Amino acid sequence: MANLKEIRNRITSVSSTMQITSAMKMVSAAKLKKAQDAITAMRPYAEKLTEILQSLSASMDGEVGGDYTSQREVNKVLVVAITSNRGLCGAFNTNVIKQVKVVADSYVGKQVDIFAIGKKGNDVLRKTHNVVENKSDVFDHLTFDNVAAISDLLSEKFISGAYDKIEVVYNQFKNAATQIVQTEQFLPLAPVVGAATASSDYIFEPSKEEIVLTLIPKSLKTQLYKSIRDSFASEHGARMTAMHKATDNATELRNQLKLTYNKARQAAITNEILEIVGGAEALKG
Repeated sequence: MANLKEIRNRITSVSSTMQITSAMKMVSAAKLKKAQDAITAMRPYAEKLTEILQSLSASMDGEVGGDYTSQREVNKVLVVAITSNRGLCGAFNTNVIKQVKVVADSYVGKQVDIFAIGKKGNDVLRKTHNVVENKSDVFDHLTFDNVAAISDLLSEKFISGAYDKIEVVYNQFKNAATQIVQTEQFLPLAPVVGAATASSDYIFEPSKEEIVLTLIPKSLKTQLYKSIRDSFASEHGARMTAMHKATDNATELRNQLKLTYNKARQAAITNEILEIVGGAEALKG
């Protein structure tokens, strides 16, 4: 059994760790509220924009998306991995990295490159895959304009023929305790199946073709921004949950150490009493 000084030092260490994890939990909870409000407010707009685009596309004949809908033989694939810049958030980053590897392995014999958004994903994936870009600084100022620049870069890579397909892997926010790993095709735009057609009673100005070609870049930027916002909210939810569990575990460990300390202290006191009594009896003898 460890001596009393070692147990006291462990109790102090565990108590300090518990204070840190508890503080991190409170910080993540505060940030989660803001991030959750942002993604909740954005989803209806993103969904409506997609609905309008699908409705217009379904009512038109032929290829209406231009370069954005170009279906080519897939030889070069770019996977966008959205992770976080910091750890201590449970399996948040690990789940995305695993899914990215699954997606990459599914393209047997193809060139698969990684576009990293988040330091954690970049640090791990660069050891086994070719990471062509790292845009981790977007989380320093997470604004639509900064994300739009990344979307334009991805679109340029596709239109120029550098890649035949681009997919995005990220954590979708459901609630503070649940994040769902999603894999979405970014480019080319997937064909619309069963979309509602726009009513023929409407007069479009400008033409439907011009509206669709204008909406597509906006829709791509909004889609990527929503994905990053989802991941950002999921990160804080995962960290809050992980720090909550860590605080509970530290509390349980500290209580166990205190019990062990009290037992050891009581045993030491009992031994001292026995030695004193034994010494007194020896003197009498």
